[in-house]
Amino acid sequence: MESHEDDPSVSPSVRFGEELRRWRRSRGWSQAELGRRMGYSHGLVSYIERAKKPVTLKFAVAADRVFEAGGVFKELWRRISNASLLEGFSEFVEAEARCRKLRTFELGVIPGLMQTLDYAAAMEAGNVRRGGITKEQAKGRVEFLARRQALLAKDTPPIIHAVLDESCLLRTVGGAEVMGRQLDHLLALAERPNITIQVAPFSLGEQRPFLLPVVLLTLPDRSVVGYAESHSRGHLERGRESVAAWEEDYDHLKVESLDTMASLAKIRAVRRELQ
Repeated sequence: MESHEDDPSVSPSVRFGEELRRWRRSRGWSQAELGRRMGYSHGLVSYIERAKKPVTLKFAVAADRVFEAGGVFKELWRRISNASLLEGFSEFVEAEARCRKLRTFELGVIPGLMQTLDYAAAMEAGNVRRGGITKEQAKGRVEFLARRQALLAKDTPPIIHAVLDESCLLRTVGGAEVMGRQLDHLLALAERPNITIQVAPFSLGEQRPFLLPVVLLTLPDRSVVGYAESHSRGHLERGRESVAAWEEDYDHLKVESLDTMASLAKIRAVRRELQ
């Protein structure tokens, strides 16, 4: 069978199945024998080798144990989990972890760095119900977000300026209780000296410069990169002219949005309506 190890077009699930088959055949084991050693049915082994069923972390750990593979299968499982993230997002996260200043505009949902884990879990549960990701991938996404949020706990955290479209506040995620805690969390974050939150009201109409979420990261060398997402992929923008245009639009957005005091009053008002 042809190996797809170096083919980026092949899904991580297919690669996992191929690797499992390769290791099994190298030992001269049947699918039934491998299943017996791992504690799974031969049918599940067959499905996973053909990428017909999702791989769980427990299955990957069992494969590493049986083959004494030193974490090969756990790493392949991680690739499957990360594949559920948008294309380009991993590159953005690497830059985010190093940034000195972060400016973000978000539509519809609270920005990831500012989400409670309950809010994030509710978002991912919705993706699971729609069949977009597996429960294991949802769990991995929330854990990934928790690791990203360590940025806020650094000894010298970045300066953060977030403009939230009013829709972020009015879209109830996870029910009133989860959303209420999320809004409380926003208010608590706004008390930190390095974090500023503004709300872009619906009344801005066509004056709002961005049609999609956008992030601007100032890196340690003072260069600025931008990040934007569509439905299916993310893009890290490094071009000076493009990033400068985004910065100018962001400055306009800050001026046109509610000031800090009015923004926090808006968040508190929405919070009271949930009680």
